[in-house]
Amino acid sequence: MSAPTILVIGPSWVGDMVMAQSLFLALKQADPDCQIDVLAPAWSFALLERMPEVRKAIAMPLTHGQLGVGQRFSLGKKLRAEAYDQAIVLPNSWKSALVPFFAGIPKRTGYLGEARWGLLNDARSLDKQLLTMTVQRFVALALAPDAPLPPTCPTPALTVSAAQQQAVIDTFDLDTVHPKILALCPGAEYGPAKRWPASHFAEIARHKLDQGWQVWLFGSEKDQAVAAQINHDVSGFCQDFTGRTTLGEAVDLLSLAHTVVSNDSGLMHVAAALNKRLIALYGSSDPGFTPPLNSQAHILSLNLDCSPCFKRECPLGHTRCLVDLSPQQVLDLITIRTPHA
Repeated sequence: MSAPTILVIGPSWVGDMVMAQSLFLALKQADPDCQIDVLAPAWSFALLERMPEVRKAIAMPLTHGQLGVGQRFSLGKKLRAEAYDQAIVLPNSWKSALVPFFAGIPKRTGYLGEARWGLLNDARSLDKQLLTMTVQRFVALALAPDAPLPPTCPTPALTVSAAQQQAVIDTFDLDTVHPKILALCPGAEYGPAKRWPASHFAEIARHKLDQGWQVWLFGSEKDQAVAAQINHDVSGFCQDFTGRTTLGEAVDLLSLAHTVVSNDSGLMHVAAALNKRLIALYGSSDPGFTPPLNSQAHILSLNLDCSPCFKRECPLGHTRCLVDLSPQQVLDLITIRTPHA
């Protein structure tokens, strides 16, 4: 009997794609010979290439939110030649289930979502009280419908080779003599209610620079302004990578860091999957829903009565859940976790 082939319809966010690796690992645990392909946005290929469980990444030609029924039909028709045994659809939208249906994949697994009866023939009801974490919801789809829940979730583990590390060292002409590198991730795509103040990040940077550490700043082009503010406050002594790297380069650079301080963001999940010493800062979001999946991670949240509110901007106008989370609390954790710093 040949090994089953599985097409996973992947999510559209960095953090969710990292957490999807737990599903891939669970599938491999159930059947080590299974072959996993992932249909996903092209930007995510850098992550999928660092997940040994994935055989092949297939580009989704449509952007997040586009319907494009005709394009989905054409893609599904093309994928029929792959003769997949099963599709697992991670997004909950109706349109995300179209390609596996058009591809004629015999078993199509996912949560009911937007009335997806028919498109899915292994449709599951999502009990949000039982499956409280995103990663649990992903991994549960690898199991039989009657399996005990919540499932045990394997830890994501991105693989970065020494050659990939050397490549980014050469590309950015990095100093690798200094033993300690602090990575700061001050952005958060969702909105300002998830972002720790730039002045707080700057204070962390200043203390570690004074102790001889290197401090690297990470993020997308959208995070360049906040990174510039942090770097200005420390007289430009940080290495600023915001908007200067591909996602793959950012992953490989983070793999060189000793400690990472991050908002609840995609890069936080990347750092966790790299098994970094991580301090994760939570404001408007819920650390119980999308925590960093790493035993070395330490979550800081003030657990105010008004949080988590899940808002992009603080509805009360003060963002105390983050403003009142002091730099000293973070510095204390860095000191505790790096006694020889």
